[in-house]
This record gives sequence, C-alpha cells and structure tokens, in this order.
Amino acid sequence: MTNSQSGVRSFRIDIPQSQLDDLKARLANTRWPDELPGVGWSRGVPVGYLREVADYWRTGYDWRAQEAAINEYPQGLTTIDGQSVHFLHVPSPEPEATPLVLLHGWPGGVVDFLDVIGPLTDPRSHGGDPADAFHLVIPSLPGFGFSTPLAGPGMNPARVAGILVALMARLGYDRYGVHGYDWGAWIGPKLGEQDPERVIGVHLTAMVTIPVGADGEMDGLSEVDQQRWQRMQDSNDGYLRCNSKRPQTVGYGLTDSPVGQLAWIVEKFKEHTDPEEGLPEDSIDRDRILTDVSIYWLTGTAVSAAQIYYEEFSAGAPSGGGGRGTVPTGVLVSGQDLAIRPWAERDHHIVHWTELGKGGHFLALEAPGLLVDDVRTFFRKLR
Repeated sequence: MTNSQSGVRSFRIDIPQSQLDDLKARLANTRWPDELPGVGWSRGVPVGYLREVADYWRTGYDWRAQEAAINEYPQGLTTIDGQSVHFLHVPSPEPEATPLVLLHGWPGGVVDFLDVIGPLTDPRSHGGDPADAFHLVIPSLPGFGFSTPLAGPGMNPARVAGILVALMARLGYDRYGVHGYDWGAWIGPKLGEQDPERVIGVHLTAMVTIPVGADGEMDGLSEVDQQRWQRMQDSNDGYLRCNSKRPQTVGYGLTDSPVGQLAWIVEKFKEHTDPEEGLPEDSIDRDRILTDVSIYWLTGTAVSAAQIYYEEFSAGAPSGGGGRGTVPTGVLVSGQDLAIRPWAERDHHIVHWTELGKGGHFLALEAPGLLVDDVRTFFRKLR
C-alpha cells in the first residue's frame, strides 16, 4: 500500500437530529393495515410482529449508539466515474497483511461486516495467526447507504466492479483479495475479470448459479444439487420482480413510510436466515437489523439501492464478462445457499469449496466466526 490517496476525504456519519425526530413521529403515526386471521407469515410480515418491532425502533433502539459504533472505524468518501463512493477502510496492525475488499448485498450494507472486522484485521488479538491478517476496504455499493446519489442509469454489476477496481488503485493497493455475498457475489468475480493481475482470489458466499441452456447441463446433478435447483425455482421472488421491474414505483412507499421500509427488509431476514421458521432476531441481533433498516431510511436509498436489479435483469445491456473466469475462486455454501458446483465450475476457476451445512444467507451477521475461518483458509493458499 502506498500513501497516495488523492481525491479521498475522511467521512463520519452524523445524522441530523431533525431526521431522527421525524422518524419517531412517522413511526408513532403509522397507518396499520388489517390482516386475515391465522395466516402467520405466509402472506407477508404479520401486523402484530411488525407493530412490536416498530415500537422498539421508536422507543428502545438507540441510533446514536450504533452511529458511534460505526464511526469507530475509519471511513472515506471519494468520487469515481461520477459516482460518490463511501467506504470503511480499516488497516491491520500487521504490516504484511493482505488487502481484502468486503462486498455486501441487498438488503444489506457495510454494517453487515462489523463483527468480522476485528478478527480479520487483527487475528493476533482474536486467537488467530497474525499471518492471516487483512487490511479491509468495505464499500457501500453505489446507490446504497452513503454512496449516493446514484450517478445515473447503467450502474450494473460490471460498472460497479470497475468503480471498485479504481477505488483499490486509488487507495494504493497493488494486489488484493475480494469477498462478496449476494450482489457482492455477483460483483466480486467481475473485479477478478477486470483486474486479474491484481486480484489474487475471490471468495464468495450466497452465490447463485443458473442454467444457461447448454446440452447436458442437468445431467449428473447430485441429489443435493437437484434439491437446490428445485428450491431456486420455488423461491419467493416477489421482491426481485418488484426491484427489477419497477424500482421507482415501489420506492415511493418505502421512502415515505419507515414501517413500509422495515417490513420490506425484515421479511428478507426472516426468509433467508437459519432457521427460517424462527424470527429474524433469533439469528441476528435486532439492533443490527434495525441499523441496517435505519441506514436505508435515513439515506433515502430504497429506490437507488434497487436499481442494480433493474440494470441486471431489465435494462437489456449486458453486464460484461463472458467465458470462464481465471482468478482463483473459493465458495462457502451455507445451509440455505443454492450454489450448484458444476455450474459454478463452468463459470469460475473454483479452487476451494466448503459445504457448511448450516447457516443462512447473511453469514457475516449470523455466523461471523465460520465466515472468518473459511476466508482465512482460502486466502492462506494464495498469499
């Protein structure tokens, strides 16, 4: 790493009190819908549950404490290709640490990774080997959180990857690794495609693999892979269709109603945590969930964060790539993930594959220790 960080300025989160007062007033004045009796979660988030969480958000949750916790980490803001980019930049105390980019998904953000920052940057203080240390760069994806406003149409995964490649160069890193989940697992390999001389490896969780219509691609799939493919076809993709078809229209309700934004996100934590039949806070601390929701609300980014779905699935412009990736790639498969190995190996240079057998979509939040262990194991081979 060099000391040349031209165009990067320091950043701290400081939400005006007037916005917090407005949030509490809106929560107190929520107009609640009726619901059918006895349907539970089958048709969406139950009113009784959401009322209780919303009341806690208004009366018990402490945004200022969470804001201060995030601000304990160095943050930066820069502009690349017209796009404002916010990021956490946490150097390791180990001078020979490997730079690593951590990429979140939707409906997530940089707070997803707060529990892995310490173990990854300072393993010596967390019972690990100092040789496994990382310098961390944790960006808010364009349109998410404080990486706003979105710099116009066309911000698809390939363009996002190009911006992040430029960010790492601007921070002075000449070789680095990438970890991503959800959209981060879509974007991460594209960093490898665009910057193969500097990206030493890409580690992915919550990876999605899809058939491409090739002859024989369904032949020989294991029973587990067949089950994953069936689950993928049966999954509730209502949010994906709304985000990828009409992000602007859906966003009016989410931007005007904090309870609407809360319900939209809490449902994803309910469906994609392990065990699915539990409540979201059985797997992830409620305050952390509300910090995630609060950032979407306070930054007004429901619409801009959804645009990446439209760009990838509806805009019609190819997001780049083509052919099999060459950068070494590792995949950590949780109990809820749908990654099918033969299809992953078709598209990526897979050198590491871990079947966890447990955990959900949000491993950095649900099982940070398991994620840290696999990241260390993968990159230990590549240093």
